[in-house]
Amino acid sequence: MFDAPRPGSRTADYDFTLPPELIAQTPLARRDASRLMVVDRGAGTLAHRTFADLPSLMRAGDVLVLNTTRVFRARLLGTRQNGARGEALLLRALDGAGPYGPDAYEAMVSPGGKLKPGRRLQVADGFAVEVLDVLPERRTRVVRLHAADGDVAGAIERHGHVPLPPYIQRADEATDVERYQTVYAREAGSVAAPTAGLHVTPEVLAAVAARGVARADVVLHVGAGTFKPVEVEDPAEHVMHEEWYDVPVASADAVNATRAAGRAVWALGTTSARTLESAVGADDRVHAGSAETRLFIRPGYTFRAVDRLVTNFHLPRSTLLMLVAALAGYELTLRAYEEAVRERYRFYSYGDAMVIV
Repeated sequence: MFDAPRPGSRTADYDFTLPPELIAQTPLARRDASRLMVVDRGAGTLAHRTFADLPSLMRAGDVLVLNTTRVFRARLLGTRQNGARGEALLLRALDGAGPYGPDAYEAMVSPGGKLKPGRRLQVADGFAVEVLDVLPERRTRVVRLHAADGDVAGAIERHGHVPLPPYIQRADEATDVERYQTVYAREAGSVAAPTAGLHVTPEVLAAVAARGVARADVVLHVGAGTFKPVEVEDPAEHVMHEEWYDVPVASADAVNATRAAGRAVWALGTTSARTLESAVGADDRVHAGSAETRLFIRPGYTFRAVDRLVTNFHLPRSTLLMLVAALAGYELTLRAYEEAVRERYRFYSYGDAMVIV
């Protein structure tokens, strides 16, 4: 639900200067050793903690909502028919009963001008990508994967690469297979990690439970559009990428019971927040089920399911930064980012975190 326009209504309002050396290129040795900025909306204050302190901010009766999506090895590198290099980034599997048949995916390809329908990319012996169609409105391709042994999923796992974000300017390494994944990841389908969850350790989850805080799991498969900046000056004109989500009955019940009891719903990451807000019905209750969402949360939006948010520091002019500003307030959000730069926080996927209370 949107109210009257508020400060931060233009895309240019979300520009900020970030020294390149603050963009984290590698994760810390220990997940929960990352820094945690505590943004207190009521007091208008900023405090500096570590992520291991997060459970101490919660109260018995609260609920912590986790996105249990799993990143798959969506980046396929190979050789085009003329011997030149090329790549395909798988975005999502398509319905095998649809017009493209089995083993079809929507993908981004490079070089786009060369990988036209009918062209192939040889990824490995017995594993190739065939370009079937162009989706011009999305600037993507439809591709079919060919595995000689028929095991396409296995071929992706063997030959695919971890799809690190474009601002991590290095090739993926063996350690990324584990670190660019939450410790609670289960359902494969994302091409980007729900990065707030990268700080979580089994010890943090145990400490949350010990405080009497419930856990509710949801799934939202993160698409490559999460990195896409808002390119129009009026954010209302931005077209969001759709993402598939699922809210189990038990999770919907837990969130609704927590809110009814006057306790706080903590969304671990913007993906968990968007899932809950997408699943809220006209009765202001979270409803179980699966759907696709294009929900764009920005200042002027009234949250109906989320009370607290744990998140990382996001790209300028991004929909994720606007979501943070919708909850924390535009002025406080920009002040927090200025403080983060001044205090040399690490930014983006492998960077530090903030919590909005």
